[in-house]
Amino acid sequence: MNLVDTVKNAFVPIHREGYPFIAAFGAGTLLLGYFSSILFWIGLILTAWCAYFFRDPERVTPVDDRLVISPADGVVSAVGPAIPPRELGLGTTEMTRVSVFMDVFSCHVNRAPVRGRITRIEHRPGKFLNAELDKASQENERNGVVIESPNGTVAAVQIAGLVARRIVCWAETGGTLAIGERFGLIRFGSRVDVFLPANAAPRVAVGQTAVAGETVIAEFGGAQAAPLVRIS
Repeated sequence: MNLVDTVKNAFVPIHREGYPFIAAFGAGTLLLGYFSSILFWIGLILTAWCAYFFRDPERVTPVDDRLVISPADGVVSAVGPAIPPRELGLGTTEMTRVSVFMDVFSCHVNRAPVRGRITRIEHRPGKFLNAELDKASQENERNGVVIESPNGTVAAVQIAGLVARRIVCWAETGGTLAIGERFGLIRFGSRVDVFLPANAAPRVAVGQTAVAGETVIAEFGGAQAAPLVRIS
């Protein structure tokens, strides 16, 4: 690898959804700089953070229908049974839910946890509670994507958080998604819940760090025992 490649690899691509925000932060920085050099540097730091927030790095996704991949970067905040949002039409029976919480420093580009056909997309207005709270799954603004995978129905629910005010989903009902494919984004702190059928066994634990498009969060056809973990 030559020097040019090394420098190029040091810069992570920015998702186009972030361009207007970065431009606004930059313009605000120049305006603040007109009045104060201190304010200019504060604005410059915030502009750099905004660019970092909208980063969209490449990910290496294992292509295997038996695996369920994390849809988001962040910390696994819940693993266990839960009733899916009623607007998704998945019934009132509990499914296995894996939740990944994204803070304001996480990459917020969301990726498909499985491959399959999108059978339903539902957006529901709601509150903006702290996305780490369990009740955020039912009370916060959210957008659910239902995917018919080779191993059953899987739902990925984008949930707005305390700071987040905008959920973006560019997937369309009737379309298809490849595992790890980008399907949406949530601006400024949020969470994604994945609802899985009974034949999927969790492969992560609460507190574990997940990487969108790479971390295996569940496996179809595996034993249902919870994974053993060690904190070191």
